Amino acid sequence: MRLTVSTWNINSVRLRIDLVRRFLDEAKPDVLCLQETKCPDDRFPLKELQGFGYPHVVFAGQKGYNGVAILSRLPLVTREVMSFCERQDARHISALLGPEAGAAAGIAIHDLYVPAGGDVPDPKLNDKFAHKLSFMDELRAWGGRRPSGPAILVGDLNVAPLEHDVWSHKQLLDVVSHTPIETERLETLRGEAGWIDTLRHLRPPPEKIFTWWSYRSPDWAAADKGRRLDHIWVTPDLAGTVKSVTVARHTRAWEKPSDHVPVTVELEL
Repeated sequence: MRLTVSTWNINSVRLRIDLVRRFLDEAKPDVLCLQETKCPDDRFPLKELQGFGYPHVVFAGQKGYNGVAILSRLPLVTREVMSFCERQDARHISALLGPEAGAAAGIAIHDLYVPAGGDVPDPKLNDKFAHKLSFMDELRAWGGRRPSGPAILVGDLNVAPLEHDVWSHKQLLDVVSHTPIETERLETLRGEAGWIDTLRHLRPPPEKIFTWWSYRSPDWAAADKGRRLDHIWVTPDLAGTVKSVTVARHTRAWEKPSDHVPVTVELEL
């Protein structure tokens, strides 16, 4: 059985719902995980998304900020939301693929949106950066503990951990998302829990891979000053099933795009 899972920071699901439909029509993933839906639950466009051929949807949102959602062609049997740093700020949702999902049954999917961290990489001067580091510490403590079974963790983790995950390692060492304190934290929490970084599992350095390009760059494609902020990790029991991971760079050129692009993993179960 082939299982495809995509992740995309959509930067407002209502504003970009036509882009969601376009991507789903084009890529046809079995599961799409969204971040930054920026939508309270009572205004979430559930019926529209279900009308795109994804009847199974779980979501957690709030007005204006954050928000996560999982859209699935396959049945989902659970909905769980974790909170971090004593905040109910819609940065995590998880679901379990149900018995009718065939070989994919029992796989847990975790959708995460890690805080961006502001502009100043000093927790003493920047509360947003302090929050980001605390969030990552709690994510490390959680680690992925769950009932026994395979799992996939996806999302905008807001860290480009490796040298070749950014356009210039040296120039970005003091820029939030690529500072050593962040990259070391992310790689430590991933390694301790045994998560496999699927993109780098199949496409190791020195290949440069980006999933985000700033809106501040009017000619983003030519400048290509990107960062790999969006990730798909799997538990070790799924490592051998990973057949491909693709980055839909072309969606960054769509009209009124998100500054992130979708990443899709294909598993052969």
